[in-house]
Amino acid sequence: MCVFVWGWRVGNQEIWLRKRVAYLKALKGRSEPQALLVLLAEKPDRSPVEEKRLASLVRAERAAERAVEARLKVAQWMQAEKRQAKDAERKARAHRLIQQGVLFDLAGLEQRSRGELLGLLLAAAKTDDPSRWAHWREAGDALLAEKGETVA
Repeated sequence: MCVFVWGWRVGNQEIWLRKRVAYLKALKGRSEPQALLVLLAEKPDRSPVEEKRLASLVRAERAAERAVEARLKVAQWMQAEKRQAKDAERKARAHRLIQQGVLFDLAGLEQRSRGELLGLLLAAAKTDDPSRWAHWREAGDALLAEKGETVA
């Protein structure tokens, strides 16, 4: 059974207050309202004015606790969104690399060394002749169409 005293419920509120006082006592540095809350909570014979002050301090401390929890939730979902974006980037990169690796297989170059393949790509990268690139594209698109791959 819960009883109301100066705007706060005895029962769950008392349990919360005991736990919060124990937590505040363990802190190395407390704010002035927190120190006053500890003093009033531990005082056995509080006057009605002190009861009102304690109730106000409890409301303020609970509000501060909710604010900390809210900031923590925001930080957690922000981290989750960042993690999801990184995962999506990683997956997109992995997909792109796999697709590029498939091209080497389609061209029949899987037996060539990494050095040979890189040298081939470096030579192609130095080529500025648009007609040569157009010819390579036509040959590549034709092979992709033959194998049933999408042409991009």
